[in-house]
Amino acid sequence: MKIGILGAGFMGKEAAMDALNSEGVEMVGLADVEMDHVYELVELAQSEKLFPFEVDATHTEELENFMQQFDVVINALFYSFNETVAKVGIDVGTHVIDLGGHIGDVTDNVLRLNDEAVEKGITIIPDLGVAPGMINILTGYGASKLEKVEMIKLYVGGIPLRPEAPLGYHHVFSMEGLLDHYTDPSTIIRNGKREDVLSLSEPEEIYFEKFGPLEAFHTSGGTSTLLDSFSDVHTLEYKTIRYPGHREKFQLFVDLQMTDRYLFVELEDDQYVKPREVLLKVLEPFVDPTDKEDVVLLKAYISGKKADVDTLLSYELITYYDKARERTAMSQVTGATVSIVAQLIASGTITERGVVPPEKIVPGKQYIAALKERGIHIKEHRMTF
Repeated sequence: MKIGILGAGFMGKEAAMDALNSEGVEMVGLADVEMDHVYELVELAQSEKLFPFEVDATHTEELENFMQQFDVVINALFYSFNETVAKVGIDVGTHVIDLGGHIGDVTDNVLRLNDEAVEKGITIIPDLGVAPGMINILTGYGASKLEKVEMIKLYVGGIPLRPEAPLGYHHVFSMEGLLDHYTDPSTIIRNGKREDVLSLSEPEEIYFEKFGPLEAFHTSGGTSTLLDSFSDVHTLEYKTIRYPGHREKFQLFVDLQMTDRYLFVELEDDQYVKPREVLLKVLEPFVDPTDKEDVVLLKAYISGKKADVDTLLSYELITYYDKARERTAMSQVTGATVSIVAQLIASGTITERGVVPPEKIVPGKQYIAALKERGIHIKEHRMTF
């Protein structure tokens, strides 16, 4: 198997390391426009299977030249590139998975390429991070064990192991994306009907072993393709997990319109600034993840009927920062997920073609088993009542 990876950030490098450590993978190509990021991993991995590439994703020809060398390409670039990378994959005959682009119409635009992908015999799986991504796979797996699905409730958080004032948070992915999640409405299904609720709204307490009380609240994007895949359920919602107090502080920023993508404020002498850009700059030192340990927490509840018996399936994950290898919990979980799925495609385990969301195409049993081999454990529980 030959696996290509676009983007040498936290997630891209972790996916590359996972692929390098997989016996069936014979070649891993890691590409970025900033070669310093690529060579960091080359130096660390010391692997003959790893090949560095300089690729500017704004140039289609460079993408084509890179992608056509691989069976599957993992797109770990910023989500604005997702549609372009998917189109190039179709053109050159390479399967593609991405880490998500559920803000705006990004994922919808990728899904619209389904007919072209089917015609070319290409598999494209969008939104394959943690949320959405891992939670989609677990939801699909749980749903497959029920005859009728009635309720889906999902909770995910990437948080510091030890919270620090003033925000109790350091970023493990784009802060731009975080502000989008907190600003845009969250689409849910309630009482069988789809509706939008305000992000940061309806907080509730949630507990994990060694953690709690924590706070969970609505944020945008987490339900992603699940809204269409399970459109007939009574309840479907996703909430983000944070330490208490975090939500209230960011609610103030939202209320003051400081997270608005389009707002400009006029200063003296006809100068204009975007409050959002100022906020991002101000927040930088407070959310810097350098030398910080994180943890990923996840709970997924899927309930419904099995042989006319009310059944509740739950899945739980707690993954810690890896001190020995200095790997964030978020990059471990994300990197393992995309690497596992890329290998399931390249090995022929996944055979369906087209643009297909994770919950409909990734075999949950094999996925959970592959995570376990990597020391990432999903606890599954079943209750009947």
